[in-house]
Amino acid sequence: MARRHNHNVSALPADLRNVLPSHVIVFDGECVLCSGFFRFMLRHDRQSRFHFVLAQSKLGTRLYRALDLPTDEFETNLVLVDGVIYQKLDAFAHAMRALGWPWRALSALRFLPGALKDPAYMAVARNRYSLFGRYQACMIPDAAVRARFLPGGWG
Repeated sequence: MARRHNHNVSALPADLRNVLPSHVIVFDGECVLCSGFFRFMLRHDRQSRFHFVLAQSKLGTRLYRALDLPTDEFETNLVLVDGVIYQKLDAFAHAMRALGWPWRALSALRFLPGALKDPAYMAVARNRYSLFGRYQACMIPDAAVRARFLPGGWG
């Protein structure tokens, strides 16, 4: 049976649910591709709606565990938009939708059939370090960027 990829925030334990604002991106800080997604969002989220969490952080690991996702390999970014946590290609699509035009056009990716988008996404995710590279350490953001991270979501 296929795993559900979208979760309502209300399914999370109360202590996690209470620290999450309406727009959050959880990403693998060691993955060059994932960190590129983070930098793209930081640059194009002109309304500063999104907050960020490193998957390797205490908060990130707790979120992955609460969603029954592995915490040794962070093969999906998590994107929270208006009470729903998205994974895989749906996470990217909903993040693009929240940015507005012209990026919103990429949100159409969410309508691809799961039988097509999930295997394609996982092929890239499982090989992301060999395809795009891996940082030996997470980046060190300046104070303005660090302010966009949730408490416990950095380092």
